[in-house]
This record gives sequence, C-alpha cells and structure tokens, in this order.
Amino acid sequence: MRSRTWATLTLLLVASCGGSSGSGGGLSGAAPAIQQAPVAQSVAVGQSATFTVVATGSAPLAYQWLRNGQPLAGATGTSYQTAPAAAADNGAAFAVTVSNAYGSTTSPAATLAVTGLAGAVDVLTYHNDNARTAQNLGETVLTPATVAAAGFGLLRVLPADGLVDAQPLVVSSLAVGGRSRNVVFVVTEHGSVYSYDADDGTALVHASLVPGGEAPSDARGCDQVTPEIGITATPVIDRGANAHGTLYAVAMTRDAGGQYHQRLHALDLVTLAEQAGSPVEIAASFPGSGANSSNGRVAFDPGQYKARTGLALVNGVVYTAWASHCDIDPYTGWIIGYDGHTLAQSGVLNVTPNGSEGAIWQAGGGLAADAAGNLYALVGNGTFDTALDGSGRPSAGDYGNAFIKVATGGALAVADYFAESNDVAESGIDLDLGSGAPMLLPPLQDAGGVTRNLAVGAGKDGHLYVVDRASMGGFNASRNAIWQDLPGALPGGVWSAPAYFNGTVYYADVGGTLKAFALGAARLAATPASQSSMTFPYPGASPAVSASGSTNAIVWALESATGQRAVLHAFDATNLANELYNSDQAAGGRDHFGNGNKFVTPTVANGKVYVGTPSGVAVFGRL
Repeated sequence: MRSRTWATLTLLLVASCGGSSGSGGGLSGAAPAIQQAPVAQSVAVGQSATFTVVATGSAPLAYQWLRNGQPLAGATGTSYQTAPAAAADNGAAFAVTVSNAYGSTTSPAATLAVTGLAGAVDVLTYHNDNARTAQNLGETVLTPATVAAAGFGLLRVLPADGLVDAQPLVVSSLAVGGRSRNVVFVVTEHGSVYSYDADDGTALVHASLVPGGEAPSDARGCDQVTPEIGITATPVIDRGANAHGTLYAVAMTRDAGGQYHQRLHALDLVTLAEQAGSPVEIAASFPGSGANSSNGRVAFDPGQYKARTGLALVNGVVYTAWASHCDIDPYTGWIIGYDGHTLAQSGVLNVTPNGSEGAIWQAGGGLAADAAGNLYALVGNGTFDTALDGSGRPSAGDYGNAFIKVATGGALAVADYFAESNDVAESGIDLDLGSGAPMLLPPLQDAGGVTRNLAVGAGKDGHLYVVDRASMGGFNASRNAIWQDLPGALPGGVWSAPAYFNGTVYYADVGGTLKAFALGAARLAATPASQSSMTFPYPGASPAVSASGSTNAIVWALESATGQRAVLHAFDATNLANELYNSDQAAGGRDHFGNGNKFVTPTVANGKVYVGTPSGVAVFGRL
C-alpha cells in the first residue's frame, strides 16, 4: 500500500446540478466559481501534500493546477498530489484554474511549507545553547525577504491554562503517534506541561505537575508572578536520556496544610509521564551562619523561593538556581544540581552563606556554562564581603551582586568572580547586577593575536561589563579591573538577556532601543553600530537571532510589558534601523496576540516563531 504519512485534505467536489431542468433555475449556464480554495499545507521532507479545490459552475468543469503560476503537466483533477517534498519546494505556491464553456477563474494560491529541512533545529534550553547566545543558525525559511506583513504573521495561538513565562522549547523529528513530528513544549504557571505539533498546532499531550490535594503556589505576597506560581523557569531537554528523551522542569505547589513544595520533574518527551524516580523534592542545606540558619547550616525553605532562572544541563547534571519573592526576607543565593539520570542531588552551593539575600533570577535567563563545565551567573543584591582573603576572595564567602564562575568538577565552588568597585552601595539601593543574564562569547583574538574567552553581563546600573573568563577581575574598591567596562552603554538599565550573532552583541535596555554592539580585536565598540528606531518599555527585551549560517540574519524582539498589548518585532540583524515586520502592521489587528508577560523571549525554529502569552503561545510564520 502507498504510505499515508503525507498531509491530505478530504474536501469533496460539490457537483453543480442546479434545480429541475425545466425551471430555468440552478446554475445552468454559469461560469465557474471557487467555493473552497486550496489550503496551505505543511509537510516534512520526503512527504507529499494534496491540494484540493471545491468549485461550482455549469458542467463539465475543467481543472489545471499551477505551481508558482506555471501549469503542471497532467494535473487536471479536483485534487493535486505533489511529488515527495524537497527543501527547494519550501514556499512553493499552488493554485488551480477552473474553466467551462462560460468562462474561467483561478483560485487563490496555497503555500507549501516544508519542515524537517536538512539541519532542522532543536531548541532544548533557554536561548538555544549553554552559552546563551539565543542564535539559531539553521533557519532557512524565515529570511529578510520573506518576513513582511504581506506574507508573514500570526498563524495560531496554542491554548494553555495559565501564564507562559518560560521560553517554549522545540524538538524536531520526534516519533509521536506513529509519525515523525516537530513538537513544541509549553509550560505554565498553573503547573502544566503541554506538547503540540509545531507545524499544524495539533494538541498532543497535557500533563499536570501538581499532585492531587495540592495547588500551584499563591503569589507569596509579591507582584512579580501573579496570581499563581507553578512552572516559571524555562525547562531543559535531554534528547538522549531514557527511551524517548526527557524534559526537566521545576514546579512549585502548596499542599492542603499550607506547606510549600519545589519539585524537580523528569518527563518522557512523548508521553509526558514521570520518568523513574521522578519527581524529587528539592531540599538543601549549606554550612553558614546567614539568613535562615541554625546550628551552623543555612536551610533552603521552598516557600521563600521560586525557580525563575532557566535550567541548565551540563555534563548530565541539571542545575537549578533560585530567586526570591520580591525582596522578602529571609533568603540567600542557591545553586543546586541533580543527576539527570537518577535525580540524586549532586551538588549544592550557597553564594551568601554567612549573609543574606543574593538570589539568582537573571530575568529568567539561564545559568551559562562553558566547555569545561563551569557555570556563570549574575547574582542579585545581597551581602558582599569587601574584606578579602589571601586569594582575593570575599573572606566569608558572600558574593552578593557579583558576576561569578562556579566550578562543577567536584563540590560546587566559586572559582572566580567580578564585583563592581561600588558593589555594596549599588546593592544597598537595589541597583544590582542580577537583573540581567550572562552570555558567553566565542573565542576571540585580541589585538596581539591572543585568544580570549570572554563573557558579557549587565544589570541595573547602565554599564555593559565584559570579563575575561580566565581572570574575571575580582574586587577592587578603586576601579573595575576587568577586560572592558562600558559605563552608560545601556542607560535604561537591563532587566533582560542579550543575544549574539556574527561578531555582534545585542541588548535592549529599559526605555531604550535595541542596540547592536560590534566586536573587534576582542573588544566591544563603545557605541552601537546600529539601533532600532523604536524603544522598548520595561522590562526591555531579550532578543533572539535566526540566520542561515552567516546570512539572512533576523533579530527578533518583544514589547512585552505586563497588562499591555505585546508586539513582536523583526529587525535586519545587519542594520537594526531596518525593521522588517511587527505584529501591529497588518490591518484589522490580524496579528495581535494578547498582552505581554514581563520576561518573555521568542523561540525561532524551523520557519516558526513562538511567543509566550498570559494564556498560551502565539505562533508566527509564513501565511
């Protein structure tokens, strides 16, 4: 039998018989009219698509199918089945001319989208990779030539049962229900996980991570995540874990007795069922005399924290980091790791063990990681010990408001750090570094030909900091002794994560433009090479980049203020003054998709753009 894996329509041709032959009514003598035009279709490479038309008019009707306006030999039926699709067929337009003795008419064209292209990408973690560059270099469908309101816009909204604060994740060519699908995963603050077919929006599986007798957490007296807290942090996916791959997510709940729980869940990618040993209750303690300590140990109180920072998967270990609810004491700064296969706790670090505060939230950005397995984080306002030990480290081990590097080879430990010269003063007025997220740059050669491994970070004080990961700079009360400090580069302050592409770093500060800072000789230019004409209100924007290798690059960014209409923007990556598209351009609000959430970042994969909303995920693509 012929394979039935291709997409197909089952529309029927409506015969135009009219009324009784003697009445003079019906369609006798009528020219053709299109009652149902061919519908756009999406297939994977190697599959066929079937386009079908429904027409009326006096019989007999003749049909001629067209591809990109040219007649197709032998395509003269009410339906046309394509040959197995190749990458080159993506974007082809199919129409049909229907004729009879009284005239002819041509249907509107329907576009064929070919997914599963060579190099089809996965998005398995926050901002695409552990460097957190937010770049997808395998995008062949969305280009500056195809992203315009005339042919690109809102396709659908995937419904969900709560706020979607986490970045949607995408797995390509996943075997589901006997066929290969591209799948998008969505998590909500109601504690739910959804999987959808990424190409046609079909709902696949829904799972709740809220146990019976419990509910998602309340807002904990804080207006940052309301009205409930369930899954806030972007999950992480390991395609090689267990039979089908595993999605890891942290969910917060409250039981009938008023106790709060944080649990790490490991879910089968196909069924969303809990894997063996899942979930595990997150609990930890660490030596210290700081906030919420007793008998020389600081305790992790699950009710005082939420997992906002995107999860990181490094060398088989899932790392979580913990934010406070507003600045409601007592809390400290935690990084906790779990073995991805057994879910056994593998490491605990407190970065303010003898002080207070110092949470890690990073506007939802993930912990970054280098090839050696070191983690990088920007710590929020909290205790910093200006008295240093013989190694130049804070004497009591408190790294509030610092840029830290954490070694993971043995027990988790801070291996290096940078703290601003006015660290304590900025921390005291909540002008902290932890409102932004770190990003690692690829190896770069400096003016002397020396290879430098750098990282960037920015927070509320308007500086753009560049550190050498081999020697981050430590603390100096007189100056910021780091690789590069650009004061005033981001005057509105940063409550977001940056992106990188082809020697350029992209930032959008609060109330400011989206800015492109060019790199040369391992240094950032002090002023942007280009910037958007429009500005981004609080919280700025966490951009993403799509490109085909080093060409056809687009920077995607969201206006996403809570309670205001969200707007998706697309810019030419080589010149941000050239806006290619925004979701307000189409007439009649065609592409409007609801209000924004604070720290949303778009996901771009395989010809689609996915954007979290207060009640689902908006999907954009070619119309």
